[in-house]
Amino acid sequence: MHHWFDSPPGRYLLAWEQERYDEMVADVFGYHALQLGMPGLSGLRANRMPHRWLALGAAEALLWPPMAGSVESPFAGQGAGSGRAWDGAEQDAVRTALLADPVALPFPENSLDLVLLPHALELSADPHAALREVHRVLMPEGRLVVSGLNPASLWGLRQRRTRLYQRLGAGGKLYLPDVGEFIGHWRLRDWLRLLNFEIETISFGAYRPAVRSTRWLQRYEWLDAVGARWWPILGAAYMVVAVKRVHGMRLLEPSWRTGNAPQGRAAPVSVAQRNGL
Repeated sequence: MHHWFDSPPGRYLLAWEQERYDEMVADVFGYHALQLGMPGLSGLRANRMPHRWLALGAAEALLWPPMAGSVESPFAGQGAGSGRAWDGAEQDAVRTALLADPVALPFPENSLDLVLLPHALELSADPHAALREVHRVLMPEGRLVVSGLNPASLWGLRQRRTRLYQRLGAGGKLYLPDVGEFIGHWRLRDWLRLLNFEIETISFGAYRPAVRSTRWLQRYEWLDAVGARWWPILGAAYMVVAVKRVHGMRLLEPSWRTGNAPQGRAAPVSVAQRNGL
């Protein structure tokens, strides 16, 4: 997939995702943010959290070696010096902070405020387990941003058509990378809801046809505006923003509300209790 993102359609898609990530994370506040995979995308450059990390899997690390002395858990130390973070001068130069598998992240529970998954689920051997792990490390009300290729798009249709031709022996070259599984936004939405994530927004983009040259992609530039207006869910890529909700949480209340009144003083009785309800 990383080689495909060096192609004209890959760069076109990456530019749309970069713009959307900049918009989505700019106003997300907290202390700790993590991007899993896709080092060619600076998903956290517009975010202002003091600790921002890029984590790569073993396969990606072969293409993007981590910086010397930076392969460690960001929570191994104390304070701002724990781990390696992007600062203002480095926001455009993507640097690997740690090696991590999406299904086994080196973070304690409820420790991250923001997690980005740019195409990480498509490349994961177990996307369900990866989502459960992200749910574990996210704080309550923490945000998850996922981007992926949309199988219900012109690009996805061309991919399925080529696969059909290949099975029939007619050959053909795949347009999209032949790795992982493309997960539809409707499936992802169901998975997130099962984990008590609340969908905040779903965005679609990249409406130009499945052409390979920069020249033809530029000719069809006008389709981005038309597609966003007339067939928005058919964009080549999507981005989902979800919030981790924890049901049953209750804020600390005064003792007189919980019934733990001091000795010698009766706790107030509700109207419903007085009426025998």
